[in-house]
Amino acid sequence: MSMRLCLLAVLGGAILLSVLNLAVPPASALHVPTYAISLAGKYLSYALLAVAVDLVWGFGGILSLGHAAFFALGGYAMGMYLMRQIGTRGVYGNAILPDFMVFLNYKELPLTWYGFDNAGYAILMVLLVPGVLALIFGWLAFRSRVSGVYLSIITQALTYALLLAFFRNDMGFGGNNGLTDFKDMFGIPLQADATRCGLLIATAVFLSGALLLARYVVTSRFGKVLIAVRDTESRTRFLGYRPERYKLFVWVLSAVMAGIGGALYVPQVGIINPGEFSPANSIESVIWVAVGGRGTLVGAVLGAVLVNFGKTVFTGALPELWLFALGALFILVTLLLPGGIMGLIGRPARRPKNVTPAAEPAE
Repeated sequence: MSMRLCLLAVLGGAILLSVLNLAVPPASALHVPTYAISLAGKYLSYALLAVAVDLVWGFGGILSLGHAAFFALGGYAMGMYLMRQIGTRGVYGNAILPDFMVFLNYKELPLTWYGFDNAGYAILMVLLVPGVLALIFGWLAFRSRVSGVYLSIITQALTYALLLAFFRNDMGFGGNNGLTDFKDMFGIPLQADATRCGLLIATAVFLSGALLLARYVVTSRFGKVLIAVRDTESRTRFLGYRPERYKLFVWVLSAVMAGIGGALYVPQVGIINPGEFSPANSIESVIWVAVGGRGTLVGAVLGAVLVNFGKTVFTGALPELWLFALGALFILVTLLLPGGIMGLIGRPARRPKNVTPAAEPAE
């Protein structure tokens, strides 16, 4: 599948689903229900996370087991904005404090919540919070030349630490229950069908933009050096390059992409809680990339959508067996299809032995 075909499928599919939801009567067999619109939007948000993981793993050689942290931080930034928009429509009718703060006897709004009543500030935080965390973490890790399995373990420890922190009620982020009961987004009712379709199309647009940006980065001169760092970091350093700078840039860029994915995910699913920091979520995102095809970008989108669609179907029929099926899928892909689905699609057909090609017709 080419990049152009992928962009057409993402954007065209989102527009088609929206039209079938809004313009086709519910009684028609062609009508797409609203829950399917939200489900498709969730898949595309996950696909944005998968593109971020593929950027650092497929082209930078950095196996991150903690990208769910950046995804969740972007989601929390958006969730905090949505909570501030509830105002007096909450259970306790407090115009300043969200319901969970009133329940926990907060007397005033925590400092970390100031500014989230403004949409521009919230959008800025969606970009800055994951980006700054990635910058600090990456600068410390890469300048110390931490790599390989050690870096993977540290990234997993990072997301697990955030998981434990956000579970605490005194952190001021909703504790175990997280943030939910959202009403409006930018003054538009979230439960309206048109809003759901608009969010789906917006997610498709951001995913397409992330794909184009990632492709530009990896095909540029910077990208060629990045791939050289992935393949032979010591030789690249010997040639005079600073591999840590290349790794840090792509690491921060991918974190910001993941944060945007989380921000688009929250209004479509209607909740964000500490479970999104789970290390298992980061591992799943790596599986999506492996299934689709590492280092292809398009394969990351394909893997995220197919695996999550399979998860929806499988957990509906046999929920207790899903994790076993996911593990088996990863093992089978690793052993039998190391290039993922994209490797299978791009594999040239083998010519049968002892068969000579036909001669060109004489003119």
